[in-house]
Amino acid sequence: MPAGGRLLLPGLWLLGGLSCLLAAAGGDRRQVTLQYIPGSNSSSASLLHVRAVGRNDTLHYVWSGIGAPTVLLVYTRSESSALHVNWTKLLSASPAGAIWIEPPGSVVYSTAVVFTKVFEYNGTNASGLSKGQEEPFYPSYDLAGFSWQIVNQTALMAKFQGMNTVDPGGTSHNGTISFQVTAYEEGGRDSPLPRLLHTANSSKVEFIMDSVAPRGNKSRFLLEVVTVEEKGGHKRLQSVRSIDDEYTPTIFEMAQLVSKPRNDSVGPSFFQWKTTAYGSRDASRENAIRCRYYPLQTANRTLPGPSIAHAYFGEGLGRSHSIAAINISFSGEDGEVYAEKGYLSWSALLGFGTPPKDAFSPLVMAIVAVALGTPVVLLLAGALVVLFARRKRRSQYEPIN
Repeated sequence: MPAGGRLLLPGLWLLGGLSCLLAAAGGDRRQVTLQYIPGSNSSSASLLHVRAVGRNDTLHYVWSGIGAPTVLLVYTRSESSALHVNWTKLLSASPAGAIWIEPPGSVVYSTAVVFTKVFEYNGTNASGLSKGQEEPFYPSYDLAGFSWQIVNQTALMAKFQGMNTVDPGGTSHNGTISFQVTAYEEGGRDSPLPRLLHTANSSKVEFIMDSVAPRGNKSRFLLEVVTVEEKGGHKRLQSVRSIDDEYTPTIFEMAQLVSKPRNDSVGPSFFQWKTTAYGSRDASRENAIRCRYYPLQTANRTLPGPSIAHAYFGEGLGRSHSIAAINISFSGEDGEVYAEKGYLSWSALLGFGTPPKDAFSPLVMAIVAVALGTPVVLLLAGALVVLFARRKRRSQYEPIN
């Protein structure tokens, strides 16, 4: 290959990489609205509805603090599909059918994610859980027993803040557990760590523990997450490795639960997170807390109530729907950060379609391109110098007559 062709390769590689990165971060825009829907005089009986309208389809995210904190994700092939709520039925002892989407024929896929419990255990042996060893557990925090209020609402963000009403005098009475929701109109990357790459088809939830007093000197915390969807689909818990640590230094793993419905014409849904949490409001590498997750639990799973998942999917979820649970722990040697700071935050994405995938960042690609291109440039420059010298010697030659 000519030297000029070799020189073009790094540049073309860089441009191609940039195109892939922009395509991954961009994607279609959606017209997004975030609506607070009060149900009664009680601020805890309310819903948060994120409606994301695209071209010929709509994504509905329905967040609720009625019972266990829950989000419904409903995908419809209609730009005019709408959420309906029967509040009398929703707040009754039999809420089945209290939440639905009109027109019902536009719904092609639905799923729910329920945050059920926070466990606290003695983490003296930080790797004990991953090895199947028994750890002393304290009584769990049942999130269905918290009182949830929507606070700090903006155009595309709101927070569900919970107070423990079951044990108001317990160790958590001065602390809060919160779930902060963020909606997106287009693809991009978050500014705060862990700088998740998102699309317009996704929504972020941030789990926050603030000033919940540990009940032991070596306490660690574990969040139980339960997913619900119709049977017949396929779930897979995946680990995606990366060598690009510019955006989240020292974190080389993305975990994701991908759910493929039985209808092959419908894209998958995903629940995705980086394996790190942070022990300060100003997240930084210094206060990072390593996350661990454990094999997907599907055998004999039931959904504890109450939850708006019962209101949408109906009763008998264990028979008609697939229920799976994931346990995510915030542990390791760096778990001491929570004991020092009294603060923990962990972020995840819930969305529809292909999960976002990190590519090499522009900085990393530029460094590699320079590293590959510099030798080629030097060789080409040397070749030009030699060629110029040869031509100069030939021009000075005069034949003898």
